[in-house]
Amino acid sequence: MRRPAVFWAFLVAFIASITVAQAQESPLTVSGAVTIDAKQAKELHERGAAFVDVRTSELWEAGHIPGAHFLELFDAFDKSSLLKIAGKDDEIVIYCAGPSCKRSSKGCAKAVSWGFTKVQYFRGGFPEWLAAGYPSDPP
Repeated sequence: MRRPAVFWAFLVAFIASITVAQAQESPLTVSGAVTIDAKQAKELHERGAAFVDVRTSELWEAGHIPGAHFLELFDAFDKSSLLKIAGKDDEIVIYCAGPSCKRSSKGCAKAVSWGFTKVQYFRGGFPEWLAAGYPSDPP
């Protein structure tokens, strides 16, 4: 049985949409970094680890993890700015807007390439932090 052209067009469009959706997801891991969840992020926060928010300024102003440093990935995030926040052997947590955002994975990869040894990739980012019921600035 031959399938109509409309069927094939729908099938191709459907597969393409799945591929695009998967491409939008951030990676599960970053080589050289440790992927953490909200509970682990909270423990690191309580220990005084440096938190770096690499989202846009609009998202930062709308709310962020208390005590985090804002280094927008494409404007302010570089080796020297990161060294002002933490030493190469200090724990550093990099986060963004969750699994649909690739900024934290890119930031982690850069930090690892610059020689930072204790990079924590908080893939769930600020949305996961809030979903866990943890505080934010502004509240």
